[in-house]
Formats: sequence, C-alpha cells, structure tokens
Amino acid sequence: MGTRLKFVLLAAVAALLAACGTAPQKSARPGYKPAPTPIGQLNVDSAQRQEILMYALGLLDVGYQFGGNNPEAGLDCSGMVSFIYRNAAGVALPHNAAQIAQMARPVERKGLQAGDLVFFNTLGRSFSHMGVYIGDGKFIHAPSSGGKIRVDSLDKPYFAERFEGGRTLFAGR
Repeated sequence: MGTRLKFVLLAAVAALLAACGTAPQKSARPGYKPAPTPIGQLNVDSAQRQEILMYALGLLDVGYQFGGNNPEAGLDCSGMVSFIYRNAAGVALPHNAAQIAQMARPVERKGLQAGDLVFFNTLGRSFSHMGVYIGDGKFIHAPSSGGKIRVDSLDKPYFAERFEGGRTLFAGR
C-alpha cells in the first residue's frame, strides 16, 4: 500500500474517531433508515462526503455476492454503492450501476472528490461496474465472484482501459 494511500486511510480513521465524541444525528433504533433525499438535493459538505468515505472503508474485505445488498450476505458493486449512500447520506439508489450512472452528473477525472462514483465497462456494455472514489486515484469496489471489497487504482491497466468516467450525486459543482 502506498504511503499516500496509508496517509489518506489514517486521516479518515482519525476523523472518524474524532467524530465519535459528538452526539449522533441518526436514530439508534434497529432497522432505522433515514428518509431518502432526492438526487441533486444532497448538500456538498465535507462531513457528508466523509461519512460516505467511512462507510466505504468499513466495507473493505466484505465478500462479493451477485445481487447482494447488505454486508452480512455480501455485496455486488451497485449493492455496495446503494448500501453506502442509503446509510451514510439517506439517498435511495437503484441496485443497478447503469441506472445510477444516469442519475448522476459527469465529473472529469481530475475533478473527482471522495464520495464520487467511478464507472467502468467490464462486460462489454456501458456502466457495467462501479465503485466509490476515495482520493489519490483510488476507489473502493466489489470486484467479482469469489472476491472481496477492496481498494484499486484507476491507473491499474485493467481499470484504465475500461474506465468510462466519474460521476457525482452531489449538488453544487
């Protein structure tokens, strides 16, 4: 793991630990899910982006399951993104990478920020795979059957050749 990625991950963990001292803003009831926020209404603020990043990092090493939509059973790529956004930001997304791509606005690669989405053509069709951008050219994704959620680089030849672009669900760009 690169020094810069280690720094990003350590900074994120430190921020999470610092946030533990604040009062929770969500109900502690089991099964609580915040009301969905319409796409385009999500406020761009570092706290919400950080919450998305923390949820994503918390899923590292969760097993892949085609059609999976919760960490206990396993997650596929769009299930992972839907789970993260629903729990971290109260945004209800479909369990389909191409549909999520249609809902989001394009962002140039150099403009990607933590919490934005990255899309790939891995099955010979547009937007067949996706992940959550975490910064420094890295993203978290649920790779394939038998795999586990992990961090990869947009510069890795496999992903660089299949990269279809970044998109955001955040307003204000």
